[in-house]
Amino acid sequence: MASIKKKSGGGGGANWMDTYGDMVTLLLCFFVLLYSISSIDEAKMMIIVKSFNKDAVVSVDDRPEGPEGDQDNTGGNDMPMTQDEVEVAMEDLLTFLQAAAKTSDAISVTSGDNYVYLTFEDALFFEGEKSELQAEGKAVLDTILPGLEKAGPYINAVQIMGHTAQANPNRPNTIRGDRELSSARANEVMIYILENTSPLTLDPARFESLGMGQWRPIATNDTPEGRAKNRRVEMMISGKNVEDAMSDSIASYYAETQQEQPNMEAAGLPGTQGTAEPDTPPVDQTALDILGYDSVGGAENE
Repeated sequence: MASIKKKSGGGGGANWMDTYGDMVTLLLCFFVLLYSISSIDEAKMMIIVKSFNKDAVVSVDDRPEGPEGDQDNTGGNDMPMTQDEVEVAMEDLLTFLQAAAKTSDAISVTSGDNYVYLTFEDALFFEGEKSELQAEGKAVLDTILPGLEKAGPYINAVQIMGHTAQANPNRPNTIRGDRELSSARANEVMIYILENTSPLTLDPARFESLGMGQWRPIATNDTPEGRAKNRRVEMMISGKNVEDAMSDSIASYYAETQQEQPNMEAAGLPGTQGTAEPDTPPVDQTALDILGYDSVGGAENE
């Protein structure tokens, strides 16, 4: 009995599916492109969704909630500040303070990389041996407060440094009296600023006062004029570095001490966020040469 041979169907019968698949893919991409540049009518969208599921919940909020109901959104007016904005704010502060310095010989202003440095003559701020802020000193501070408040959101840290002079050029001041007096003077200036500004514009957490004592003089202590220059208060105002969060003076404090930063806003206090604090500009003269230090002993603090 003769066998029946089957005809081979060949291997190219399904080649048309490759072309069809490519065409469908291209059509899909085309419609996705059209959809991406189209606008959606929210009312019609809700009708369509409800037609599939009447219990569906459709959000049409322009600010949709994030994961776990987090409604934080940094878009629009809430965009975080940029480093350019910080630099502009610090330049504006410098210009403001330079204008204030022209109206008073008690203020001198210098600047550096992202910081402004002020020096106040203590002759107007304090009497010898005292730390009570005089009316003349308050008036000088009043002239700079508006500029500080305007720049407040961009400020990383404000260091206020108190200095004393050596009353007796042959004997240094007593350690306790020297440090306590200089610290008290710095504190008085800081307290006056914070009491006359809003914590919402100038964050108190960014302020610190330092008692330098007699050890960073800028003139000789041999003359009354030199001692008057040494009795001074200085202020360093540094801007934020938004590109490096850990350079923030507050964030770095909590990180270095391995403590958790509390939610200040929950406690009704201004938040703290956002530059490494620059070192105090060095004194050009050698301190011991200016002091005329030749023996150890007690002396009155000035």
